[in-house]
Amino acid sequence: MLTAAEDRQAKIVELLREELFLDLRGLTQRFQISVATARRDLGELEEAGLLRRTHGGAVSISQVSRDPSNADRAISHLTEKRAIAATAAAMISEGDTVLLDAGTTALEVAKLLRARAGLTFITNGSDIIAELLRGEAPSVYAVGGEYAEINRSFRGPLADHFIRQFNVDKLILNAASIDLDRGLIFTGSPVNASVQQAMIEVSRRVIVVADYSKFAKPSFSVVATIEDVGAIVTDAGARSIIATAPEKLRRKFVIAN
Repeated sequence: MLTAAEDRQAKIVELLREELFLDLRGLTQRFQISVATARRDLGELEEAGLLRRTHGGAVSISQVSRDPSNADRAISHLTEKRAIAATAAAMISEGDTVLLDAGTTALEVAKLLRARAGLTFITNGSDIIAELLRGEAPSVYAVGGEYAEINRSFRGPLADHFIRQFNVDKLILNAASIDLDRGLIFTGSPVNASVQQAMIEVSRRVIVVADYSKFAKPSFSVVATIEDVGAIVTDAGARSIIATAPEKLRRKFVIAN
């Protein structure tokens, strides 16, 4: 027979299969336990390799070692992505040169910007190129390189070299995951990280677009630190997670309405 603590911890692990983040306050209210007890539960579960503790709570221990396909990502969290895109698009000024990283959230940004006059676009995303041309965007530069179907992007050394020829005002950067505990932004593979790092190097302002699901698990390759970017636009679903971060990191976040 399970003890009360064992039963509670089993339920915590079960909850993490359904929820992206469990915060300490929520655990104390759900199980009617003290903060000290909740911390002890999380500590024991972390030692057992069943979760990973973060500021103010815990996330699943599972790691995403590769990005899901564009087809899968295009239909996930679409409402949140469109809200994020609207907020990010509002940060773009007339006359900007805008670099759009390949990905479904940046694609939603492209849909909103494509008809705006006075913008110059650069992108490594084939879906984004098609969207900009469909919207008759006046100035579009397509990044070349090795084509990757998984996120319909051009990447590799040729893409890195091409990107470094430009001077960019604003970068719309996708993220596979964000780790608030360590202050890191991740992508699914080193080759993706390389092209995104080139994008960051040439951009005056980096705007990361990431819905709440990106805060649940770390991915394989580090792209940058949170402090390296200008802003991270996310949705209200990430509010409780962000609230646990240090003040210097919280200032980077913009919650889309």
